[in-house]
Amino acid sequence: MFSHLDAQNRPAMVNVGDKPATRRTAHAVAVITLPVELAALLKDGDILTKKGAIFHTAVLAGVMGAKRTSELIPLCHPLALEDCQVEITPDAARSEVTIHCRVQTQAKTGVEMEALTGATVAALTFYDMGKSVSHGIVIKEVRLLEKTGGKSDYHAKTT
Repeated sequence: MFSHLDAQNRPAMVNVGDKPATRRTAHAVAVITLPVELAALLKDGDILTKKGAIFHTAVLAGVMGAKRTSELIPLCHPLALEDCQVEITPDAARSEVTIHCRVQTQAKTGVEMEALTGATVAALTFYDMGKSVSHGIVIKEVRLLEKTGGKSDYHAKTT
């Protein structure tokens, strides 16, 4: 049975009232492939376009997205995040950018959705700002790498 369905198979928020608050962490990643025109603008750890510095803006957007996850994803519990770090790493040789979002809190439920939302919103912001140069940007991967706390931990297998 899915956790977000009640006995009549209707959508329902999971009741976490009786669970103890524990330290919860999550780490998600988004990978973006850059078209040649945009990759050529990679300089000093950022890309400057008519709209501004893409990396800096995407970092801020990722943090804001993680903080507002419960407003974007139905049935997510609102969580007070204690830490949210968004890091963007360019790989000019592969014409790729990797966005990492790491989130932490003390709560009764996990922060996987916050980490995934943060990475995704940062990637979407990257696309929005980069499209003035080229629409050929590809957000090719968003996934959870790790979560800790609660009933079980998760660590993605590396390839």
